Amino acid sequence: SPMVTSGIRLGSPALTTRGLGEDDFRLIGTLICDIIDNMDDEKVLNRVRSQVQELCKAYPTGFLRLEPRGI
Repeated sequence: SPMVTSGIRLGSPALTTRGLGEDDFRLIGTLICDIIDNMDDEKVLNRVRSQVQELCKAYPTGFLRLEPRGI
C-alpha cells in the first residue's frame, strides 16, 4: 500500500541529467548506507562528505555560482 512506508525512495532524473551513471549510483547507495550505519562516527561522516563533494565537482549542475558584491 502506498500509505505504508517501508523504505526510502530517491529520484534519479536530476542526477542522470548531470551525467551520473550506474557506478555512480552504486557509490551513492554505499555512501547512504555508510551514513545510516555510522551516524555517530565523525571519521566516516567526514569521508562521506568528502566523497560527495568530489561527486559534485565531477558532475556540476551547470549553474553559475555568483559571489555577493559589496554595496
